[in-house]
Amino acid sequence: MSETLSQPVTLSDSAVRRISAILSKTGGDQSLRISVEGGGCSGFSYKYDLTGEREADDLTIERDGARVVVDPVSLVYLEGSVVDFVDDLMGQSFQIRNPNAVASCGCGTSFSI
Repeated sequence: MSETLSQPVTLSDSAVRRISAILSKTGGDQSLRISVEGGGCSGFSYKYDLTGEREADDLTIERDGARVVVDPVSLVYLEGSVVDFVDDLMGQSFQIRNPNAVASCGCGTSFSI
């Protein structure tokens, strides 16, 4: 798994392939926005949206046709995280390996700090 360690948030190779495949079907200048919201089983939850909008202070990660944007508030919670895409018997999903999370719920989309 190659990751760019100089970025505050990195993408696994499988995440890059999946994001690139999704964005290639949108036909426009889209990005996958990853954000953190209050709520969920453990206090915070990850949110994924396709968007054509980017703010000047967003972190933008681009690699091999994949483009991810993260707002500065969410970046505080995601610092050091690796975004991965998993395809297993339980299904397909993006998963975030977040070193800041002290607990998470079984669904994998909710965490606490």
